[in-house]
Amino acid sequence: MKKIAVLTSGGDSQGMNTAVRAVAKAAISKGIEVYGIKRGYKGMLEDQIFHMSSLDVSGIADQGGTILLSARLPEFKNPEIRAKAAENLKKRGIEGLVVIGGDGSFHGAHHLYEEHGIKTIGIPGTIDNDIAGTDYTIGYDTALNIILDAISKLKDTAISHERTYLVEVMGRNCGDLALYSAIAGGASGVMIPEIKSSIEDIAEVIKKRRSQGKLYDIIVVAEGAGNVLEIEKELSKKVDTSIRVTILGHTQRGGSPTASDRILATKLGIKAVELLIEGKAGLMVGMQSGKVTTHTLSYAWENYNKTSEEDYKIANMLSL
Repeated sequence: MKKIAVLTSGGDSQGMNTAVRAVAKAAISKGIEVYGIKRGYKGMLEDQIFHMSSLDVSGIADQGGTILLSARLPEFKNPEIRAKAAENLKKRGIEGLVVIGGDGSFHGAHHLYEEHGIKTIGIPGTIDNDIAGTDYTIGYDTALNIILDAISKLKDTAISHERTYLVEVMGRNCGDLALYSAIAGGASGVMIPEIKSSIEDIAEVIKKRRSQGKLYDIIVVAEGAGNVLEIEKELSKKVDTSIRVTILGHTQRGGSPTASDRILATKLGIKAVELLIEGKAGLMVGMQSGKVTTHTLSYAWENYNKTSEEDYKIANMLSL
C-alpha cells in the first residue's frame, strides 16, 4: 500500500476533521502517500483530488465541519459514474480509500470495492447514529450535547411563560438523538419513528403534569416521527396551554467536537489505515463496548436496529 485517499461524504458531522487528521497522520507515519478528495464522490468524479501533507491537517482536530468539504451525488448509484470516478483514483496509483460518512457513503464504498477493486474502509461519521456495527457514530455525542444545551435554555423560557415546547431534532429515521436528549435533558415526552406514540398520549402527559402543578413541558420530536407543525396543530386542539415549536435544524451539525467524538474519530481513523496496510478492505470500523471492531460495509445497513424499547419506557417514566 503506497498511496491512499480520504474523503468525507453526505451530511457533515463534528469530528470528521479529526478523523481526516488521524487517517493522514497514521498513513504518513508509515511512509504512505495521502490524497484528499474534495466534495466526496462528486469530487472523485470531477477529479478534485490533491496530495495531502501533514501540514494540511495541522490544527484541525477541534474544527467542526470538514476541510475536505462534502456534497451529495445521487448519480453515484449509476455503475458507469462509479467506473469513471474509480478511474480517477487508479490513474494516480491510489490503491486504498477511506470513506468518512453515513449509510449512503458506505454504499458507495461497497460498490467501489466490489466492482473496481478499490480497497475501501468506511468510518461512520454522522450525527444520526444510524449505523450498525458501532455503538456511536462520529458527531453523535457533539450533536446530543448541542440539543441538551438548547433544551436547557428553552426550559427557562417555557417556565417563565408556562408553555409547552415541541423541539424537533435531527436523526432522519433514527430516534437516538431525540430519545437520549429527552432522557438526559429531563424532557416531558419524546416522539421517535421507531415506536408509535400518539398525540393523545402526549396530551395526557401534559394534562397530568399541569394537574400536578408543573408549569411547562418540553416534548422532543425526532424529525422522522412526523411533521412537527402538524403535531403542534393537532396537539393544540387537545390541551389548553400555549404551544411553541422550535426546530433546531443544522445548528446540530456545527461546532467543535466533544472530547468523546475526537477520541472516537482518532481511534477509528488509525484503525482504518492499519486495515489497509494489512491488505484488508470492504470493511467498516466501529466502536463497540469500548473496543474498536470491524464488520463488512454491508453490515452497516443490513443489521441496523438500535433504539431500545426499554430506554423509551425510561423516558416516558421520567416525563411525569
